[in-house]
Amino acid sequence: MKRAFVPVASMLAIQVMISISVLALGVMMPVVADDLGIDAKLVGVFTAIIYAVATVVALAAAGAVPRVGAVRVCQGALVMAAIGLAFNSLATVATTVVAVLFIGAAQGPINPSSAHVLAQRVPREYFGAVFSLKQTGVPIGFALAGVIFPALLHLFGWRSASLAAAGALLLSAIAVEPLRPLLDTTGTAGRASGGIWQSTRFVMGHPQLRVLGIAAFVYVIAQHTFTFYLVTYLYEHCRLSISQAGALLSVSQLFGMGVRLVSGGAGDRFPRMQLLGWTGIGMTVGCVAVGLLTASTPFWLITTVVVGYGSVVISWNGTSQAEFAHLAPPGAVAAVAAVQTALAFSGAVFGPPIFALIASTAGYRPAFIAVAACVLVTAIWQLVAAPPRRTSAHPSSD
Repeated sequence: MKRAFVPVASMLAIQVMISISVLALGVMMPVVADDLGIDAKLVGVFTAIIYAVATVVALAAAGAVPRVGAVRVCQGALVMAAIGLAFNSLATVATTVVAVLFIGAAQGPINPSSAHVLAQRVPREYFGAVFSLKQTGVPIGFALAGVIFPALLHLFGWRSASLAAAGALLLSAIAVEPLRPLLDTTGTAGRASGGIWQSTRFVMGHPQLRVLGIAAFVYVIAQHTFTFYLVTYLYEHCRLSISQAGALLSVSQLFGMGVRLVSGGAGDRFPRMQLLGWTGIGMTVGCVAVGLLTASTPFWLITTVVVGYGSVVISWNGTSQAEFAHLAPPGAVAAVAAVQTALAFSGAVFGPPIFALIASTAGYRPAFIAVAACVLVTAIWQLVAAPPRRTSAHPSSD
């Protein structure tokens, strides 16, 4: 595990920076929408565009990562995120849409790249803990976004906030250059995985991975309707300030980081599919509770519900990625991770716009209850389909 420290730390840092860029628009959306004369609920449409682009790029990255190198691909992602936030600062609807496209392209290759790097340097018995540790970059990034962007909005406005974030992303792309000789020189870089479509057929034909992939699709719907709508929901529906809502988002992400680490460690000792099923049960309860909040709900209760639900709803992805990597054929971890990423991101494509449609026509409460119902069905399916003990499709590793 000693040789895994630098790869894990570098992939974690890159994940943090990309996650900050992904959530930036969601946190700033109430102010951006006022300036541009658009509905703040369009954050759902923008989120869908981000993850539609990310889905396509994730699949394309499956071949690019072994050929070009994971660090080089991550550098490209950081630069694309910087370009996106720079476009956002131009303050038109058209340039904001362009920004969303670039941010989506930046999000896509991160999971396949990190899976390629980590699976070659981490023993399988530590996959759950290490993949979950890497995925804490998402709540860390989201928590930082929830604190940084409201402060920058207050001090400088959203255009300058976008430019500041773009500069930080460019500096990050430069900072990881010394890692390329260490991480992009691998013993398996030249081994063909059979192509992304073969990996897709493998995943959908595998009895466990098929269920886990569909569960990832549904769980991301819950995760991203919470993460990307929380600030707007608490601002519009519960009458909190943007700073209060952003702070609650940050706290929920920090608590979720701890739960994610616990879940990853538990997944190295207990069947991950069962663990993910019970996680879904907890998500169902939390989703319903958030939907029941009102403007008259005491702040302490809002805090308890939001932090509780947020802790669970972001805790599952590292465990899911670890099981995908564990069951991947030799030499195909990046390709199988790309399929998992594409399935998960597809949930982010369809979920938030549907949530926005329900919230706009029937209200936030029916929208949250609809999400909870989907999660509950998927959670029960995983519990029923889970094998009594962890299985492995292939005994050898990358």
